Amino acid sequence: MSKHFKKIILLFYTILFIYQLFLTQINAESIMQQKEFVPQWAKEVVWYQIFPDRFNNGDRTNDPILESIHGSWPHDSTSAWDLHPWTSDWYKLQPWEKENGKDVWFNIQRRRYGGDLQGIIDKLDYLQDLGVTALYLNPIFESPSLHKYDGATFHHVDPHFGPDPAGDKKLVQSEIPHDPSTWVNTEADKLFFKLVKKVHNRGMRIIIDGVFNHMGLNSWAFQDVKKNQQRSLYKDWFKIISWDDKKSETKFEYSGWFGVRELPELNQDENGIVEGPKKYIFDATKKWMDPNNDGNTADGIDGWRLDVAFLVKHPFWKDWRKHVKSINSEAYLTAEIIDSIEFNTPYLQGDEFDAVMNYNFAFSCADYFIADKTRISTTEFDKQLKTLREAYPGGVEFVMQNLFDSHDTNRLLSHIVNKDLHPYRDWSKYFGKSKGDYKKYKTSAPTGKDFETMKLMILFQMTYLGAPMIYYGDEAGMWGANDPCCRKPMVWEELSFENEKVKPDQTLYEKEYQVTFNKEIFECYKNLIAIRNKSKALKKGTFETFFMDDKKHLYAFKRKFEKEELIIVLNNSNVEQTFSIKGNFRDILNPQEEVKNLEININPKWGRILVAQ
Repeated sequence: MSKHFKKIILLFYTILFIYQLFLTQINAESIMQQKEFVPQWAKEVVWYQIFPDRFNNGDRTNDPILESIHGSWPHDSTSAWDLHPWTSDWYKLQPWEKENGKDVWFNIQRRRYGGDLQGIIDKLDYLQDLGVTALYLNPIFESPSLHKYDGATFHHVDPHFGPDPAGDKKLVQSEIPHDPSTWVNTEADKLFFKLVKKVHNRGMRIIIDGVFNHMGLNSWAFQDVKKNQQRSLYKDWFKIISWDDKKSETKFEYSGWFGVRELPELNQDENGIVEGPKKYIFDATKKWMDPNNDGNTADGIDGWRLDVAFLVKHPFWKDWRKHVKSINSEAYLTAEIIDSIEFNTPYLQGDEFDAVMNYNFAFSCADYFIADKTRISTTEFDKQLKTLREAYPGGVEFVMQNLFDSHDTNRLLSHIVNKDLHPYRDWSKYFGKSKGDYKKYKTSAPTGKDFETMKLMILFQMTYLGAPMIYYGDEAGMWGANDPCCRKPMVWEELSFENEKVKPDQTLYEKEYQVTFNKEIFECYKNLIAIRNKSKALKKGTFETFFMDDKKHLYAFKRKFEKEELIIVLNNSNVEQTFSIKGNFRDILNPQEEVKNLEININPKWGRILVAQ
């Protein structure tokens, strides 16, 4: 064999070896891309979001008092005040509110309704009957505000959510707040762990809000800094702009969340939140996840929802995820990031969060189901969904919280009433235009057609890929503009509510709107949740577009898991449509109607869930 030929053979095998290495690398990357990092249980749940003060008052003895709102916006803890009547007309000013001469928007922020942890415990039967299997609670930690995003602590439940507010306030005085070895469990803390146990005993899960970008004016650390200035042990915890200094003629100034002085921001360096508050957050995280510090996480929460997560730098979240997963490897982490797919991507690579609140899902659904003048086509809707499904690795698409509304948006029904107000996707502008003080916004009650649109959206939400999330009261037919009007007290069937007569400007509507528990909407939710809960295909199955018709506004897709296969057909038009399909099917959504070869009829704003016979 000539030297020249040997060189050719050697070159060939060298190229082959390099090519095989390249294929191996590509395959390894593909495997890593496909490797799931999300908790498996999070694929199978139906979420229910609870705003604690407004859900249910289960204990009248722990209700907030005037003193307890000191330190919260609008900083009026001296004017006449009383616990607000749960069943009152929302915009109607109470006698004590009229005394201060301020408008309804000032007074709404002073209102407290007395919702508490016992109220949630008392309604677990209701939630289980509805079919929800996981709870997300807005902040529960001690705070003077109605929303509690201005935490005074991260390691104690608000005393007015528990059975002994006065006793709890005395008990914590013995603590050194930054030292977990001195922490005690208050009665409110104990009641929360009782709630966790009762939730788990029902086979349900529970997560809570982590608000780690900032604290409140009442926080023990901030109060110490304000009092002791540079001498404070916590002087490096917050973003201090200037100190009280007579020589330099400066005053104490600090950075608040988006300029909101009630929310002093925690200090960050290139690695995120600095060491002092970081340790405190990590210690508090451990308390709620492993209450007895014994490695048994069954008595702790199942995960966290992280408020304004985009404002905390990535290295902090990476470290925090490791900490959380070291406590409970099956913990679920979801973040509030209302932004584009591209912006969300770095957070969803397996080293920070498992999911985000899926506002992009809500935006696309609004563009297709709600919008009238600017409605996107079925083809475009399908395209947007595909892009969103394929955007992230690791099974993220199955655990994204698919919501339509939340405590930060107008309620779904009011959104439908105001269908062509402004694109939902243009979030920064839509947020303001969907508030009750925006002149063009309709705060009136929904009509029959609005409910039909809602039911179609529920049908899609419960059959689509991802974890559906319900904002408390949507299943009762509640309506309301954006914050604060989306935070009305829950409409319970056993209560008798005043009609809504009064507009925000205190003039009267042309007609009164009856406020009652909507049984039809409740049964719609309950039925569709039951269908989802019984179907592995709907919870964990693949998704495949089956049929689209832009003219008829028909959309059909398949969900398949192992041998189970479903075909869901949606009619997003205002007229009855026909849909052609071969074979014999059973419609589990409309079981009284037999489906056989060729054509089936689909009612306007409704659909079918077909199983092959």
